[in-house]
Amino acid sequence: MQSDAIHCLADVEDHHWWFRERRKLLARELRRLRPPGRALDLGAAGGGNTRVLIEHGWDTLAGDFSEAAVQIALDRGVNAIHLDARALPLASGQFDLVTAFEILEHIDEDQLAAAEIRRVLRPGGTALITVPCDMRLWSAHDVAVGHVRRYTRQTIATLIEGAGLVIDRLWSWNVLLRPAVAIRRRYSTGCDIVRTSRLLDSALYAVIVAERYLPVKSLSGVSLILRAHRPGGPGR
Repeated sequence: MQSDAIHCLADVEDHHWWFRERRKLLARELRRLRPPGRALDLGAAGGGNTRVLIEHGWDTLAGDFSEAAVQIALDRGVNAIHLDARALPLASGQFDLVTAFEILEHIDEDQLAAAEIRRVLRPGGTALITVPCDMRLWSAHDVAVGHVRRYTRQTIATLIEGAGLVIDRLWSWNVLLRPAVAIRRRYSTGCDIVRTSRLLDSALYAVIVAERYLPVKSLSGVSLILRAHRPGGPGR
């Protein structure tokens, strides 16, 4: 992702409806992973999700391929390093949790990144991963933010299982707004994550929050989320 796109996303992530609900989603997952341990936030960008991990008691390292993103995270007081997800400069088996939110779709050799996630997890450690789904939604937005693919349930499952991780759960996210997103993407000319009016942001947030309570996670959405673990340990 280009430096200007990184700065754009970092500028809106604290208040944008999509990022807010994704942080809530992460917090819900963290509450079931007790006690907190050591975490790696892979592809952390400006560190928005990293701060959630820290708030929940995790000893967290943020890492990103973009030096601009690392600098933003450092400026925000987050412990961050520059790294390549395909060859992490980290010892094996040292993390209880690895988060990779919207990162694998940026990497041509995504199988190398998936293998590295497994390698740095301790046996029994957890991976939380999100990716954009469905190439029918491919648009100028994907090009602008540096995507090289969108996944299906089968392709992300094959990738993660091929890396030696066991999938505990795989579900769709941003289902209710998919029709609106599909229309929007037909006319996209660049990154669609931009500031919106307070009224529109509140309305979109209300819709995506409703997904917490509705049986829609098996339907087609805009993103896929999975929780997996490295076998060989007691788990969390």
